[in-house]
Amino acid sequence: MSLRRAIFWIHLAVGVAAAVVILMLAVTGVILTYEAQLNEWALRDYRADPYSPGVAPLGLDDLIARVSGGTSAALVTSAALHRDPREPAVVGLDNGATVYVDRFTGERLGNGDTRTRRFLRSVMYWHRWFALDGEYRIIGRTVVAVTNLGFLFLFVSGIYLWWPSTRSRAAWKHGLLFRPRLRGRARDFNWHKVIGFWSAVPLVIIVFSGATISYQWAADLVHRLAGDTPPFQQSPRPWQSEARETPSVAPDPATRFVELQALAAKASAGTPGWRTLTIDLPESVHDPVAVTVDRGTGRQPSKREDLLFDRATGELVGRAGYPTFTRGFKIRRWLRFAHTGEVYGVVGQTIAGVVSIGVAVLVWTGLAMSWRRFFGRAGRT
Repeated sequence: MSLRRAIFWIHLAVGVAAAVVILMLAVTGVILTYEAQLNEWALRDYRADPYSPGVAPLGLDDLIARVSGGTSAALVTSAALHRDPREPAVVGLDNGATVYVDRFTGERLGNGDTRTRRFLRSVMYWHRWFALDGEYRIIGRTVVAVTNLGFLFLFVSGIYLWWPSTRSRAAWKHGLLFRPRLRGRARDFNWHKVIGFWSAVPLVIIVFSGATISYQWAADLVHRLAGDTPPFQQSPRPWQSEARETPSVAPDPATRFVELQALAAKASAGTPGWRTLTIDLPESVHDPVAVTVDRGTGRQPSKREDLLFDRATGELVGRAGYPTFTRGFKIRRWLRFAHTGEVYGVVGQTIAGVVSIGVAVLVWTGLAMSWRRFFGRAGRT
């Protein structure tokens, strides 16, 4: 048996074995194509009515005080503000809950758990672990992760099998262009080759990024290829963990802290094109206040930066986030949102969605050709 024929049979076997799971990933991926936009649309009733130009939104400190009942701001852990004040503030609480708040009145609008969001969340659970619960979730995760690796093999072997054995113009044309007059197996074979070729670049990004999400060794591989040392598990807020290593000292009652609104104003003034500000309130008064400035959609890591402010003086004491990451971390963050295409906005999402439809067609044509091979006329002769 030649090498090409051996690879073909392995390709066929892996494709048939993984077909159902790959089809599930493709269909759920299509549904989740515009997840961010659909979630935003689902919260359209939270948007404030137009106010006159003279009406200003509440200050951040006043907003937090109203959310926490006017007694203590300790229950609030974060607050995200959009550039457009008609959009609600997104306030995080210490019990893990999230509440949307009108920026002009301080009124709690709800937790954002709309029917649309619940549906998309259930689709996402199917995409990640077959929506299994409890101890069975790890089984679902494992099946999806292993299937993703199998899909990576299908991609590599598919490119090898697609590559024309001759340099004739006709051979390349058959692998690059649809032939609408074909029927049956010939049509399926043509669609399988053409869709596989034109989906190749985004598909390898989607599949490989999925592996880095599922497997630590794949994530470590990114660091090694980038020339970094794979890191140990670290706190997402390293400046806070470092501060907790020092003995806790009670704050001086006479100390007056700079208002959070002033810190938010400083952060926004330094980034004219900002779209969202997220203020994280530290657990200790000795930790700096982190203000995340986002110039993108929230899913574009290169457009985010953390500015660290001293709460007592209001001075900028450091910068963190994407600009300070190592090359390996930057690539991993890019891969995370390249998986959904969101790193390139609506255009990237659309490409990812179209490729997901293409994957569904690849599964269908692959199974159709396999059926004809084993159970059709050609398989019985």
